[in-house]
Amino acid sequence: MDIDGDDPDGAAGTIAVGTPPRGVPAAVTSMMRRGTIPGLSLAVADRDRVLFAAGYGLADRATHTAATASTSYLWFSMSKIVTATAALRLVDEGRLDLNAPAGDYVAYLRGPGTPAPSVGQLLSHTAGFGNPLPLRWVHPADAEGPDPGALLRRLVGRRTAYRYPAGHAARYSNVSYLAAGQVIESAAGMAFEDYVRTSVLRPAGMDHTAFRYPDGAVRATGYVKAPRIADPLLRALLPRGVAGGRHGPYLSLNPFYVDGPAYGGLVGDVLDAARFLRMHLRDGEIDGVRVLSPGSARRMRIIDQPGKPFDHGTGWFRRPAGTAGQWVEHFGAGAGFWNVMRLYPERGLGIVVMSNSTRMYDFEPLFAILAAASWP
Repeated sequence: MDIDGDDPDGAAGTIAVGTPPRGVPAAVTSMMRRGTIPGLSLAVADRDRVLFAAGYGLADRATHTAATASTSYLWFSMSKIVTATAALRLVDEGRLDLNAPAGDYVAYLRGPGTPAPSVGQLLSHTAGFGNPLPLRWVHPADAEGPDPGALLRRLVGRRTAYRYPAGHAARYSNVSYLAAGQVIESAAGMAFEDYVRTSVLRPAGMDHTAFRYPDGAVRATGYVKAPRIADPLLRALLPRGVAGGRHGPYLSLNPFYVDGPAYGGLVGDVLDAARFLRMHLRDGEIDGVRVLSPGSARRMRIIDQPGKPFDHGTGWFRRPAGTAGQWVEHFGAGAGFWNVMRLYPERGLGIVVMSNSTRMYDFEPLFAILAAASWP
C-alpha cells in the first residue's frame, strides 16, 4: 500500500504492516525534508506484535530502489544494546560477573590504575576509556576486517586509552564496548559473533539480522550529503574502497562493515529490531522463548549513571532531560547511516527508525505522534 499525495522529495511510503496514525505521513515527510534524508524504514511495536512498519524514500538513489520495512541497514551503535543483552544472558547463565574486574576475563584490560574497570563499567560507559573518532574503523564488505582483539590491544596500549578514573561519570566510548565484546568471547568460550547469534538473535527470531548482509537482502546505500568540492577530502578520510559515486548532493558509500562487531557491527532491518524491542518490553521473553531473565531485562533499563552526552544504564541510555521514566533509547550513527531505537516501558511501546543519512535529524515530533496514538 502506498501513501497517496504529491511528494517531490520521494518520501511516499510503502506500508508493510498496519495503518499509520493521523499525522504520521506528514511528520515523516517533514522530517525527511528538513533532515535531507534519502530513505528510511520505521517500525512500531507493542509487547505482542508489530503495530506499524513501512519504508519511505529511497534505499538507493542510483537504481531508484524504494526503502521498505525489509531494507537492511547498518545498525552501528544500536548494536550495543544487543551486546549488553548478550552479556546479561551470560550473567543469567552464571558465566559472567558484572562486578568482576574486566581483566579477570581479558588480561590486558586490567588498566593502569586502582580500581581496575569492572565488566559492568564497560557496559555502562564508566570504565574510563576515551572515545577516539572511529571514522576509519570500517572496511569494504568484500575485504577482510581486522581482528577485534588485535584492534582492542592496539587501542588500550595507547598512553591515552584510559582518559578518566573508572567508576566516575559515564562517558560514551566505543572502546568500552569493543572491550565488552572480548570479555563476552572469553566468558562464552566462543567467538563473540557466534555467541550473539546463538544466545540473542536466533532465540529472539531475528532471522534477518547478523554481522554480514543476509543473502538476498535489499541493502540501503549509505549517503553523505556534502558539496562536490568535499569529495577528495571525504575519500581521503574514509578507507580505500568505501567512498562510491556521487548522486546529486550526496556522495554514496559502497557496502562496508564496522571493524568492531560488539560496538557497532550488526546489519539488519526494522522488523527484526521490532522483535528485539518486543522481547525487551516482555522482560526478556518472546514467542515463548526466554532470552533474558526478567530481572536482567529490567536491570538494563535502570538509568543510574549520569554522564555526558547521555545518562546510562546497562546498554540503554537517555539524554539528560526532564523526562525520567518515560523512555530509554540508543542511537546508531556513522558514515552513511543514522538510526534510533526507543523503548517506552510504561506504555508498552517500542519505536525504531533506520535511515541512510549521515546527519542526525529531528525525530521527536514523529515519535510524539507514534507514542501518543491509540493503536487498534
